[in-house]
Amino acid sequence: MDPKVFIDGEAGTTGLQIRQRLAGRRDLQLLSIDPERRKDPSARAEMLNVADAVILCLPDEAAQEAVKLVTNSRTVVIDASTAYRVDPQWVYGFPELGDGHRVMIQRSKRISNPGCYPTGFIGLIAPLVREGLIPAATPISVNAVSGFTGGGRGLIDEFSASPRETTHDAYRSYGLTLAHKHVPEMTKYSGLVRAPVFAPSVGRYAQGMIVEVPLHLWALPGNPSPTKLREALADFYQGEKFVSVASVDEIATLQRQRAGAGGYVEALDPEALNNTNQMKLFVFGNEATQQARLVALLDNLGKGASGAAVQNLNIVLGLQESAGL
Repeated sequence: MDPKVFIDGEAGTTGLQIRQRLAGRRDLQLLSIDPERRKDPSARAEMLNVADAVILCLPDEAAQEAVKLVTNSRTVVIDASTAYRVDPQWVYGFPELGDGHRVMIQRSKRISNPGCYPTGFIGLIAPLVREGLIPAATPISVNAVSGFTGGGRGLIDEFSASPRETTHDAYRSYGLTLAHKHVPEMTKYSGLVRAPVFAPSVGRYAQGMIVEVPLHLWALPGNPSPTKLREALADFYQGEKFVSVASVDEIATLQRQRAGAGGYVEALDPEALNNTNQMKLFVFGNEATQQARLVALLDNLGKGASGAAVQNLNIVLGLQESAGL
């Protein structure tokens, strides 16, 4: 029989996107709870234990409560909150993290879906730390901008109000306490021994994300060139379906573009990969200054959330990894 899948929190932004990706699939059965009983613990417990796999799209505390409602040893739980991302009893749901990681996901009953910002950051940094091109103790900073859907219902309501009834800023920097909840997973799975300085921001657009790590190459052992960094990333992700590395020609084209009569055109579009499960990595460098900018482009609701959850679901259920994506 086809595996049964239940989305706990299907009415939220991530839950809705996951449901859209699963709707119409013939290789699984999508369960749904009566809307009037979504907050009924007994009804939720029934669904959680009937399902072969559950995807939790809930706040941290609610996700922890949901896990406690699973009383059997059979149901697979994929949690999209931050509650278990650095828990050693849970497998981190980033299939491309390295050799054997897909097998760990496939064999696990508890999978923690990565955060959107960490997906970009870890995707850029982990391979370079493993190769020794970036020492684990290197001071790292990361700048990032996301569409407002990454901030939950409150931010969505605020930024989508028209005509700007509640706020007037087009861009907002936040996380000013330097204690953002994504930092622990960014540190752990990148291989760094010191937390990066994380500078997140939100723009007045719905979805899409750019994550950027600037590097002083002259300060790294061996003074690695931008070319060497790009080649290391390309080798690491060779053959991957959902993570790619921009070619030399693509990077050169972006670097050659200049401001013209029509305006400033030297830019990456944070919305370019919207509604996909793709993530694209770029290495922009300047040999003369020995500096580089590592950039990850992804959809915060795709590879950064719902797309990744569906990818992990496919892996753990032994289905085609790209199904629904």
